Amino acid sequence: LEVEHPAARVLVDLAQLQDHEVGDGTTSVVIIAAELLRRGNELVKTGIHPTTVIAGFRSALKAAVAYLKKEMVLNVSDLNDDHLIQAAKTSMSSKIIGKEADFFAKLAVDAVKSVQMKASKAERVEAMFEGASTAQNADAPTLGNASKKERFKYPLSAIHILKAHGKSSLDSHLIADGFAINAMRASQGMPTAVDSTPDKPVKIAMLDMNLQRHRMAMGIQVTVKDPAEIENIKKREMDITKERIQKIIDGGAKVVLTTKGVDDLCMKYFVEAGIICARRCNKDDLKRLAKATGGKVVVTMADMEGNESFDSDCFGVCDSVREERIGDGEMLYAYGCKGGGASTVVLRGANEYMLDEMDRALHDSLCVVKRMLESNTLVAGGGAVEAALSVYLEDYATTLETREQLAIQEFADALLVIPKTLAVNAAKDSSELVAKLRSAHAKSQN
Repeated sequence: LEVEHPAARVLVDLAQLQDHEVGDGTTSVVIIAAELLRRGNELVKTGIHPTTVIAGFRSALKAAVAYLKKEMVLNVSDLNDDHLIQAAKTSMSSKIIGKEADFFAKLAVDAVKSVQMKASKAERVEAMFEGASTAQNADAPTLGNASKKERFKYPLSAIHILKAHGKSSLDSHLIADGFAINAMRASQGMPTAVDSTPDKPVKIAMLDMNLQRHRMAMGIQVTVKDPAEIENIKKREMDITKERIQKIIDGGAKVVLTTKGVDDLCMKYFVEAGIICARRCNKDDLKRLAKATGGKVVVTMADMEGNESFDSDCFGVCDSVREERIGDGEMLYAYGCKGGGASTVVLRGANEYMLDEMDRALHDSLCVVKRMLESNTLVAGGGAVEAALSVYLEDYATTLETREQLAIQEFADALLVIPKTLAVNAAKDSSELVAKLRSAHAKSQN
């Protein structure tokens, strides 16, 4: 989004930072920030210096955060999966899939939990240092784990969201122990499924290079005296290609995926060996698949000495690979990925616009669930936090005898824009509802 006004740029950066750090709440932070700017500008017009307004806002922020951590944060250890689902539903309520929030909230929770992995030693040390100021957060065990030593992380990059046209949005599903890639067999002569045996798992070769007939580079001149030598050169080019493919086959590969092209000659060798091959795969998808299967994306087969070989450690491993028809096309599914820590959500919808909106809504919910599980805390929604902080800051402002009191009062009033906006969006009387909400919080705080 290109904007020139400095204040507008600040709001854009704020929304982008919120999306990066939390994943949801971008609209809320922009609304609150805009209200603070408006009220701060009004104070400046009355003759109060901007530094006084800034100092008041900072003082209000510090007091609000302290009260929030002390009085309003709930420990996740006292909650269950239903609260995770409720948090995900809250994120979806304003999105296009709000009517199906029950279905997609559970899908989001299951997807995040499927990529659970133990935190690294560095993250544990970092959490210990952060615990100096937020002891409640550090001591709270992760949901479903009794010991505080068992800390986990939930990398959303391991969740692959795949969009497919057709069917209802309720036909979307999660592949918890597998990975789906938007690719199909390069030839109809290849098998549609490959299954593992008790002693032989399915090996997947992931390549970022062309599998095409070897040709001499441009500018090379070959002088021959016998026309038969030309045929020998062509035969040697084909042999080089066959040797390269044979190295992959001899390694035990049953599936070959590449981001580049595969010509007919290479395809012939794969068909004869009964191998599934897919070309022009998305590079990011291959990287995720490599992580899920414990393999590596190979850029070249040449070693430091110039010889070509295929390292067996680069193979990804899974239980089975199948081509299944989804919507108007086919996709490859890898089930039982041995690398762990990866899953796929297949979204179904009527058109591209619908799928894009579903993707955005699901991403926000995934971020909320991840944040809730990793922080081990949550707060009430529906404008309850903002209303409580507004009442608290009004009382806090009366304890000051400086001009900052005015800025703190404006900060408190600005927080009420969230419950007011929610009431207006629900076609309710915002003034009456906010008055009742403030009254209830004032009674509870006294």
